[in-house]
Amino acid sequence: MSKPAVQVIAAVIPRERSQVTSDLVALTKPRVLLMVLATTLVGYFVALSGPADYVRVTHLLIGTLLAAGGTLALNQYLERDVDARMERTRRRPLPAGRLQPLEALLFAGALTSLGVVYLAIGVGVAAAAVTLATTVLYIGAYTPLKLRTASCMLVGAVPGALPPVTGWLAAGGDIGLGAAVLFAILFLWQLPHTLAIARLYADDYARGGVRVLAVVDPHGTMSERQIVSSTLALIAVSVLPAAIGLGGIAYVVTACALGLGLLGAGLAHANTVSTASARRVLMASLLYLPLLLAALALDKP
Repeated sequence: MSKPAVQVIAAVIPRERSQVTSDLVALTKPRVLLMVLATTLVGYFVALSGPADYVRVTHLLIGTLLAAGGTLALNQYLERDVDARMERTRRRPLPAGRLQPLEALLFAGALTSLGVVYLAIGVGVAAAAVTLATTVLYIGAYTPLKLRTASCMLVGAVPGALPPVTGWLAAGGDIGLGAAVLFAILFLWQLPHTLAIARLYADDYARGGVRVLAVVDPHGTMSERQIVSSTLALIAVSVLPAAIGLGGIAYVVTACALGLGLLGAGLAHANTVSTASARRVLMASLLYLPLLLAALALDKP
């Protein structure tokens, strides 16, 4: 059955309200959204120089939840045809025909706009401006570049690293060295993380026309070299919070241990490229970030 036919059938068959709600929530990519909220919160608490304003924190989380969720939903709207070609994404609400494109677009646009406005009123114009820039970069630059160049990974790492900057500004901090260090940690962490995912799903990305390194250089070692080099840079940058007074000894020890663990997984993968070794790099990266951010938040001098 053709895709238009599926959409017509989906439009006329009555849908359960709970299913529609579930599909709309799925558009916001809840797991990614949770990471955005966590990194925003860490940026806020690391920047604090006094007691926390929990009313402001609540506004920050609500606004970020709305804006980031809407941005991720817009991404699914724009990539619905690509998602339909890939095995790992073809069951999402839009390619599966459970939601209509116009429904998704209206939902995503309203959510994003509401989130940015909410942040401007409840937190401040600076935090709202960074959030809006995140949306523009993610939707206007990263999403279209995925079909054109492997450099999309570097471009996509920029909006992915901005949430802690939003949190930093919400705490009253200026965009200075501290915010730049947090940005750099998130930016560099995304490289081995996304490269490992790309290696795991290279065939799927190729079917979708997504030009990640593992697709552009399928039999080479560009991905593996990038994993190792970006992890080395991450280890160096991750100790900087202690050098500028944002972290203590416990944080430095944790950062070094986590970085060496991720580097070990990356070197093993580079030595013997396989699905299993790429999955170990991915798992190491998933452990790295929450543990590093927790150490930074808890061991603030």
